[in-house]
Amino acid sequence: MADIERVLRSERPPHHPVTSSPRRQPQRRISIALISRLERPSDQVLSWFASPANGGNSIADLRRGLPSPWKRIAPRARNLKVLMPNDLPNAGLLLENIAEGLLSAYPENATHLGLDNGTRASLRRRLADRSPEGVTQIAGRATEWLEALNRLPPHALSPAERSDVDVARTALQLAVEGFAFGFGDISALSVNFSHRNTPYVVAQNTGAFVETPEFLASQHRLAGADDTDAYLDRLAAYGAALDGETERITRDGARGVTLPSFLIGKTIAQLRAGLARDIDEWQVVRSLVEKLETPAAPQLGHARSIARDRIAPAVARQISALTALQPDATDDAGAWKLPDGDAYYAWSLRASTTTAMSPDEVHQLGLEQVRDLHGRMDTLLRRQGLSGGSVPERMATLSRSPDNLFPNTAAGREQLLVYLSRLTDGIREQMPRAFRTLVPGRLEIRRISPDIEQGAPDGYAGPGSIDGAIPGHYFINLRDTAIWPRFALPTLTYHEGIPGHVWQGEYANRLPLLRSLLSFSAYAEGWALYAEQLADELGAYEDDPLGQLGYLQSLCFRACRLVVDTGLHAKRWSRERAIGWFAEHSGSPDSQIAGEVDRYCVWPAQCCSYKIGHNEMNRIRDAARRAQGADFDLRSFNDALVQCGNVPLTMLDGIVAGSLV
Repeated sequence: MADIERVLRSERPPHHPVTSSPRRQPQRRISIALISRLERPSDQVLSWFASPANGGNSIADLRRGLPSPWKRIAPRARNLKVLMPNDLPNAGLLLENIAEGLLSAYPENATHLGLDNGTRASLRRRLADRSPEGVTQIAGRATEWLEALNRLPPHALSPAERSDVDVARTALQLAVEGFAFGFGDISALSVNFSHRNTPYVVAQNTGAFVETPEFLASQHRLAGADDTDAYLDRLAAYGAALDGETERITRDGARGVTLPSFLIGKTIAQLRAGLARDIDEWQVVRSLVEKLETPAAPQLGHARSIARDRIAPAVARQISALTALQPDATDDAGAWKLPDGDAYYAWSLRASTTTAMSPDEVHQLGLEQVRDLHGRMDTLLRRQGLSGGSVPERMATLSRSPDNLFPNTAAGREQLLVYLSRLTDGIREQMPRAFRTLVPGRLEIRRISPDIEQGAPDGYAGPGSIDGAIPGHYFINLRDTAIWPRFALPTLTYHEGIPGHVWQGEYANRLPLLRSLLSFSAYAEGWALYAEQLADELGAYEDDPLGQLGYLQSLCFRACRLVVDTGLHAKRWSRERAIGWFAEHSGSPDSQIAGEVDRYCVWPAQCCSYKIGHNEMNRIRDAARRAQGADFDLRSFNDALVQCGNVPLTMLDGIVAGSLV
């Protein structure tokens, strides 16, 4: 088995996987090359190579193409036993080929993971194809991969393969269901954006204009002239990506899929503001200057030319397309207004939570958890001498106190970033108390670019590259420091950095490649909330009662999301009602709430993943504690939970239980 697996691996090309390449003739040559390594292949073996998962060639074609009388058989394969289809290592190969296909479809992920080198070096010059044709292609490949996985005989899989296949099958099934709606941006298969499936191709927080400059600035490495050329190639591809999106904006608009009026105007304003800046101030040009130790005039001149001649006109075309749709935009905020809107939201909930919870169940859960958290917060507030008014009113008062705010100046923003670094250093020292197996947890803390901060999320983070050359990044939105009272920053930092997203992502990077490329929001965001809880349990707030209030407010904030998101998309709440309810029950700063609600309008159900994932992780922990009794060890449990990788909630319990046993 090992010998034939090496033969199969040696023939698999890196960029045109056997499982999915649309190029039929290369597939035929690959299949023939593979089977010609075997003596007298049986019809069963030929059938395996002829399957759609491995080229889809007819048996007759394969037999005609074989060298006769097998003169080219590799010496090391002469004495191999002919294996039956179920004995061939097709599960492992199929999973690896899906991984290679995903890297090819989303080249940014190859760069993010440090895999855009060697045989994959061409990916360093490309961006994902955002055109209608590009979306159609990845949708078709997802369908082919799913069908191939479904043909694998379960009894022939090892336990590890079965787990990997089930994870991949879940991701692909959700993606295929999403692509079937035929509009928006289905990102379930892109690890960097799997959290944000959206009915809108472009919005204030979605699209190439928001995502590509930040990616090039933080992820694309410049170690030599070839890397600089690749950066310039990606600049040119950025213009094409904008135009590809613009085609889809127009196509979707013809079907009645248009941003709400309050967001289409916001998105146009953001694009216009970016276009109005001097080209040397554009992030894509500025970051090149920062990356080059000795900026060469030809390179910068080329970058400026691309920005002026390709990117700027593409941004202008996108503005025109959105402006043309403005008269059709309405104030309706929820997914219910879309074609098959109720079905779309039901799918969004499944994709985000990996559960079968209904909108009503999610809504009710949110109401119950808000009440519970208000009770816990009330106790702490009274200890601080704050007893007048509702819990949200008292929290709002704390949020507005000058004592709890950093100055809304350049110096104040720098002080805030230094504070986040101190918090990170402090919690890092506590990790041996929470985990038996540690990772480096390398990260940089950065401000979200002012170019996009008006529409960007308040904070986000992700791990670095597999080889460690690129650190993890924790981005924070500092458009207004009033968003972030000091007591809210510790728990945010534990959520985004250590032991949250950056920490968890480094464990995921140790898994088989496909598992590193698939992400489920309920696990990822559930883990990040669980990380906030761990920080509290490790004593992060022993001398910081306001910080503990910030932690509980963070949990309450996520519980409020369950109510507001289902209110918007299933119960037809208006934007104003959603903002009002959120303000009344969370106590969060007014400057934060409107932007949050706008985010939920664009990313239906995504915000429901946090608390539902967190709840499930605690349910599993409680069950493990009951089952193990005195033998329960928190560090071992945390290892099992984080090392299982990013999986659907439906699989999490079984995987963790198996690890603990």
